[in-house]
Amino acid sequence: MLAIVANLRGAEEACSFPAIDFLGFPFSVSETFQQRNTNNSISVAYELLKNIQQLCIQSGKKLVVYISMGFGNPYGDLYSESIVQSWIEKIVALGVEIISLADTVGIAKPAAVHTLTSFLVKGFPGIETGLHLHATQFEWHDKVQAAIDAGCRRIDSAMKGIGGCPMANDELVGNLDTEMLISFLKQQHLLQPINEEALSRASAMASLIFQSDNHPV
Repeated sequence: MLAIVANLRGAEEACSFPAIDFLGFPFSVSETFQQRNTNNSISVAYELLKNIQQLCIQSGKKLVVYISMGFGNPYGDLYSESIVQSWIEKIVALGVEIISLADTVGIAKPAAVHTLTSFLVKGFPGIETGLHLHATQFEWHDKVQAAIDAGCRRIDSAMKGIGGCPMANDELVGNLDTEMLISFLKQQHLLQPINEEALSRASAMASLIFQSDNHPV
C-alpha cells in the first residue's frame, strides 16, 4: 500500500502503519505548484525530502518521489528537461530508489516522455522508473507507448480514470484509466497475470462510488 505525504508529520504517521509499504512525495520542479501543493518552496521541499527519506530507511519503508510538473507547467515558471534531469540526479543521490515522472496537467508530448524516461532508465539502472499521467481517454496511448519503448515498467492508473489535478482547469484531464491501461498492456504482452474477478468487482464498486452528477462515469 502507498500513502501520499506532503510533510514530515504525515510521513511519521504513515510510517507507523505496518500495512503501508510505500510513501509517495510530490516534488515539483515548478515553484508555483510546489507552493500550491505543499505550501513550501522547492528548496524547503528538498530538505523535507531528505528527512522523509531517512525516516523511510529507519522504518523499512520505500519512498516514491513524484516529479510533479515534470513535462512543463501552466504558470510560466522556468522549465527545461535539463532542470528535471538535475533534480533527478540530486534525488537519486539521497538514496531514493523509485522516481515517477508526473505529467500533472496533461501537457506532455510523447517525445518528451521518451527523452526523460530514457534519461532515468539508462542513466540510473538501479532506479525503478515510473510514469504518472494525467490525460484524456483520447491521447494517452502514444505517451504510454513512448514510456514503454524507453524501458518504463511502472505506470500509475486509477479506476475509471477518476482524479486529476484541480489546477488543470479541464474536467476531462483525469488520471489514466486502469481498465484501459490493462487492455493496452495485454496487447503489448507486458502484463503479469492478474485477478480478473477482483478487477471486475473493483470496477463495479468504482462505478457505484463515482457515478454522480459531479463524477460522470
